[in-house]
Amino acid sequence: MEKKITYIEKYYDSLEGMIKRFEQFSASDRFEGDSAEELTKWQREKRILLKHLMGLDKLESSGPFKQTLTEQGSEVIEDGITRTKYIFRVDEYTYMPLYILRPKGESKGTFLALAGHGGAGKYSVAGVKEIPVVAQRIDFYNYDYGVKLARLGWTVICPDPRGFGERRDSYAQGDDDASFTSCSCRNLSHMAVPLGITVIGLCTYDHIRLIDYLEESEEFDISDLGCLGFSGGGMQTLYLSAVDERIKHAYISGYMYGFKDSLLILNNNCSCNYIPGLWEHFDMGDIGAMIAPRPLFIQSCADDHLNGPRGLANVYEQMDILKKAYGIFGEPEVLIHDIRPGEHHFHDEPIADTVRSFTDHIRKKENI
Repeated sequence: MEKKITYIEKYYDSLEGMIKRFEQFSASDRFEGDSAEELTKWQREKRILLKHLMGLDKLESSGPFKQTLTEQGSEVIEDGITRTKYIFRVDEYTYMPLYILRPKGESKGTFLALAGHGGAGKYSVAGVKEIPVVAQRIDFYNYDYGVKLARLGWTVICPDPRGFGERRDSYAQGDDDASFTSCSCRNLSHMAVPLGITVIGLCTYDHIRLIDYLEESEEFDISDLGCLGFSGGGMQTLYLSAVDERIKHAYISGYMYGFKDSLLILNNNCSCNYIPGLWEHFDMGDIGAMIAPRPLFIQSCADDHLNGPRGLANVYEQMDILKKAYGIFGEPEVLIHDIRPGEHHFHDEPIADTVRSFTDHIRKKENI
């Protein structure tokens, strides 16, 4: 039988050279000051740079547009919590399906609950367990954190991010389980990056426009707007909170680690993580430092493969950047690092007490 493949004993790949270049060129705009004045100036300047790298300046260049929210149906799901489906029109070309969960009784305020990978977008976050594969993903990742926040008394907005759920592009569309829980981030990246736009820039733009709508609406109280996300939802929470100060408290689960270990060495991660030129300027902790001194909760699992080959050591290095920023502002108590055992998973056990503590802090500080 003819031999069609030659066994390769040694491969000559590019990783080692790329690591050397990372170490030579990365994080030139990291924060290195020692005062609140220096940190505030750095945040103001670097938010502009970050928005440019994400492509937000291009997305926001089309001018004003009056967003609309169109209801498509409502149901009571448990204990008086209602789940209502809407189509949010972001701009002339863009639509965002979302669920709004409203608690029984008076709402305590508003949360964005942003979806990550593998859960069919808003369906898992909003607890649509009647779809069997969604129920399976909720059980596996503890993914229905939108419902958990509604149980605590919050109005919760659960949108489909770009490329997820009803927003999948053509190559990821389909009603089988694998397609339904997939995403089209790779295809989006191929469309966006040559235009100077990124997938996380598109997601962040949509969420900023959504906050614009909430801010103008008489129904939603966003005076202490919160944002929570797991995995890719944590990524969206990180970037949105870094560039939009209307997020008053942020909760990031499964997404705080150094770029070299987690996105360069682990270079098969989703395309939505990759922003051209980003690593030249910042590491992940620097982006988190743009959130300070607003309350910030970071959750890490000890055996999460996304931490990279060095595990939690890669996480602690980024947390040290955050601790420095919060220490400079004199508010270390509103930076919480919650470490849990096991693999990539959302743990809701500390959320109720942390949300209560953070919102009390915000309301006292801002006299709400």
